[in-house]
Amino acid sequence: MKKKLIEVALPLVAINSESVREKSIRHGHPSTLHLWWSRKPLATTRAVIWASLVDDPSAWPNRFPTEIEQNQERQRLLNLLA
Repeated sequence: MKKKLIEVALPLVAINSESVREKSIRHGHPSTLHLWWSRKPLATTRAVIWASLVDDPSAWPNRFPTEIEQNQERQRLLNLLA
């Protein structure tokens, strides 16, 4: 079974900082329409779903044979989240 990106690497610091920023928005955000709505940051949800669907580069040894190439591709994929 192929490993997913979430199993190998997930930029938690970047996800957490974006979630904090998103949760602190008080005006103009749909979650502020009603007080009883739970405010769940979408950045966390998007990152977790995306990383659980995308294969880690180590799952493709024919496309990324060296660890350096795997790390470069992994970094490229993680930059898509930013």
